[in-house]
Amino acid sequence: MTIPASPKPRWAVGVVLVAVAAVLPLLHRDVPYVFDGALDSPGVLHLLALMLVFGALAMTYDLMFGFTGLLSFGHALYFALGVYGTVVVLSELDLGFAGSVLLVAVGGIVLPLLVGAVCLRVKDIAFAMVTLAFAQAGAIFVMRDPFDITGGELGRALPFREVPDVFVGIVNSRNIYWLALALVVVVYLVARVATASPTGRVWQAIRENERRVGVLGLAPYRFKLTVFVLASFLATMCGVVYVLAVGGANPTVTTPTFTLILLVMVVLGGAGRLWGALVGGMLYTYLDNRLAQLAASPSVGELPAVIRVPLSEPLFALGLLFVVVVLFVPGGVAGLVTGRRGAGSWRPPWRGRGGGDGSSSRTAESGEQAPTAERAAQDVTEGVAR
Repeated sequence: MTIPASPKPRWAVGVVLVAVAAVLPLLHRDVPYVFDGALDSPGVLHLLALMLVFGALAMTYDLMFGFTGLLSFGHALYFALGVYGTVVVLSELDLGFAGSVLLVAVGGIVLPLLVGAVCLRVKDIAFAMVTLAFAQAGAIFVMRDPFDITGGELGRALPFREVPDVFVGIVNSRNIYWLALALVVVVYLVARVATASPTGRVWQAIRENERRVGVLGLAPYRFKLTVFVLASFLATMCGVVYVLAVGGANPTVTTPTFTLILLVMVVLGGAGRLWGALVGGMLYTYLDNRLAQLAASPSVGELPAVIRVPLSEPLFALGLLFVVVVLFVPGGVAGLVTGRRGAGSWRPPWRGRGGGDGSSSRTAESGEQAPTAERAAQDVTEGVAR
């Protein structure tokens, strides 16, 4: 069976958007009330780069949560591996920049392979709790720093002498931005190809009805381990780009709370839709930054308490936005744009998504009927036969 290609206009829109994003750093234009400065200013480019990195990271989490129904509370562990791994390897080992990134990339495959092999032996809430335990162990390791390599609560600065000059200094903010944009493109294309493949259809069938997938002779464990490793590896690479953008490792990226933020990003944008997760990650990062600036402004102190208090706590405002989206816009931003709830609308994975027959909603990216377990099995069988 041949997987139908996306309509050309949809790809054309993506190409145009990437092209527009690529030229933004070359424009000396002010966007009043949106950014504090021109588009080519270092501060704005730094914010845009962070928005892109977290948009890419949200897509990696959506692979597990939105497409496969795996609610993990430990995804931050692999992002932190990219962040801390890059800093530590560059500082402690004489491998050069390329060799250090390669070693971190290998770790981004090996660690989730080992952790996933254990976590995926259980399901639903038990799976979420086991991933949380691993994430907490990683956070404790970073904070206590038993081998004197992470910097503990203070974190650790990136050794810029080991980093290529094109990524060092505010004069190279454009290069960091373009690197983050390239990260988004690569993560999206890899995730898009993966979810449109026969294996990706099995992921979606597992989300709809895992038991039926097993009855048809497929091994859900293997497919879940595949998506777990792929998503975690991509998250590790997001961590590498992130540490280049911020110039150091901070223990806040190791906490399970950070994974909850990823969940908010995905639900805000629309779970089960890659572009929705991208928008959700970028929007959350932008609001988090702008609300923090707003909370520190003198004008907020002059407002009535009923308005001043929520605005002075950005996390409270973002949490309230999350509740509103879950209750009234279950499809997230993507649902508003497409006008339908979609397969990725948030609900606890252990409650099931597709009913007893394993069929139901539509897939996020193509608008096709969500694959039943039978269709997924047929896709895999025909793929092997070819």
